Amino acid sequence: MLRRASGLLARPILATSARSFSTDLPAAQTVDATFLEAWKKVIPNIDPPKTPLSFMQPRPPTTSSIPSKLTVNFVLPYASELATKEVDMVIVPATTGQMGVLPGHVATISELKPGVLSVHEGSEVTKYFISSGFVFIHANSFADIIAVEAVPLDRIDASLVQKGLAEFSQKLSSATTDLEKAEAQIGIDVHSALNSALTG
Repeated sequence: MLRRASGLLARPILATSARSFSTDLPAAQTVDATFLEAWKKVIPNIDPPKTPLSFMQPRPPTTSSIPSKLTVNFVLPYASELATKEVDMVIVPATTGQMGVLPGHVATISELKPGVLSVHEGSEVTKYFISSGFVFIHANSFADIIAVEAVPLDRIDASLVQKGLAEFSQKLSSATTDLEKAEAQIGIDVHSALNSALTG
């Protein structure tokens, strides 16, 4: 086995087996010519089906230099809070801890936990409380933040947060099933994060 190892390691890696990175892919949309030809042979009088890619705008190319601004899209299931807004930095509450995102950040996908999302634009800082979601950071200094719920921090009533925390604490102490305990614990986690966002 060891005698064969040196021969295996010395073999050249075939270029066809290497996978390209997403940043190496063309920014323009490509059409699968083979599929279109096969479609026209089978059903010549009907247009080929559209894929999700045909409804999307082409991805902007990755620049060779780092831009001075980060372009942010911040969306909720029912609204778009920020659409292609150029900012200096965002700080997101990732499950691994607070994560600051600047222009030129390495491409990353991270899950978000309940906490404060800070959007920094010059000396102005806008803060949102988000319940959960994901952040997709692209290599071309674009960041997509998708949250389940988000509220500007200045619109949160501290007395209602304290009341909700007390209610969920009582529900947890009186819970009898695993489902009731899990629901109460989620409520405590969210209200605790709200409380520390307001006080901290």
